[in-house]
Amino acid sequence: MIRRNMLAIVMLVFFAFALPCMAEVNEVDSNFDGKIDQWQYVDAQGKVVKIEHDGDFDGKVDQVEYFKDNKILERVEFDRNKDGEMDHIQYYENNGKLSRVKKSNKYDGNFDWVEYFNASEKLTHIAIDESGDGKADTTQFYDSSDKLVRLESDSSHNGKVDRWSYFRDNAILDRTAFDTSGDGKPDQWQFYYDDQILKKSEYDTNGDGNADRWEHFNSAGKLVKTEIDRNFDGKVDMTQKK
Repeated sequence: MIRRNMLAIVMLVFFAFALPCMAEVNEVDSNFDGKIDQWQYVDAQGKVVKIEHDGDFDGKVDQVEYFKDNKILERVEFDRNKDGEMDHIQYYENNGKLSRVKKSNKYDGNFDWVEYFNASEKLTHIAIDESGDGKADTTQFYDSSDKLVRLESDSSHNGKVDRWSYFRDNAILDRTAFDTSGDGKPDQWQFYYDDQILKKSEYDTNGDGNADRWEHFNSAGKLVKTEIDRNFDGKVDMTQKK
């Protein structure tokens, strides 16, 4: 009996330390309509650790803010489609600076869109899981002016990037490189006019990392000339004109 009582005491002590100690919950009617729409959770030290919001005043929580230390914002969760499940999460670091945003664009519980921010809270890249396998198969990279500069894609969904697209002048596609052999290295390149019509294609047919076939197109996208390096010495030794 003594051993059982001691065990019970130990378990009570464990749960007392394991569970967070909430001193109180402050209920707020922010729009003065007679209904509570905000709940502030305060710990034993009087610090706010969580705030729940009913943003559209329908009686359901659709936004939750989490804090640490002296009310430093750590995470915010949103229920955008009001189905009771959080589908948008914002993470904060370095004393409340936005560092990452996760979204479930299909509202299916899978977070298929992740935005990353630097120490200045500027967007650096976005990882997108289009196939729903939990791995990003498209990543968009941005410069300091929030302009798209590069896009990497895993078109075969095998976890390896096989297409690289580069942009200029306000997201105009400049060129794209392809890995058609699956070795992680580009072996085909396409260059574009300003209106996105194909201007030139280059091919590495022997896998040495260097182009040895070049196809040239006019402004209408019609093939006009093909150049070939037959002995792979880096010099054109055959030209075919259309």
